[in-house]
Amino acid sequence: MIPISSNVRVWIASGHCDMRKGMQGLALIVQEGLSRNPFQGDVFVFRGRNGRLIKALWHDGVGLSLYAKKLDRGRFVWPSAEGGAIAISPAQLSYLLSGIDWRHPQETSRPTKVG
Repeated sequence: MIPISSNVRVWIASGHCDMRKGMQGLALIVQEGLSRNPFQGDVFVFRGRNGRLIKALWHDGVGLSLYAKKLDRGRFVWPSAEGGAIAISPAQLSYLLSGIDWRHPQETSRPTKVG
């Protein structure tokens, strides 16, 4: 899990991103596409085209870390605006990672069985 304190800022990169990118490629998007510093400790979250996979990039003071999560059912709720980044709270990020609509907290789907 991502260790996030209340003073960490979380940014959602609007639109979709090529999920084949790794740490360096996503850090380059943060630096050049979002005009932000990927090494200042903020968390940057990216979503794939189909909406089932997200990646979170953050610098923990020692190095870059990358977290990926794929939903088995449903899609991650994402802002419709193109270009730029939207700030959310660490609590809203917890909802997002749980597959819950972070704008209106309700579960989007729950697994019923394995396989």
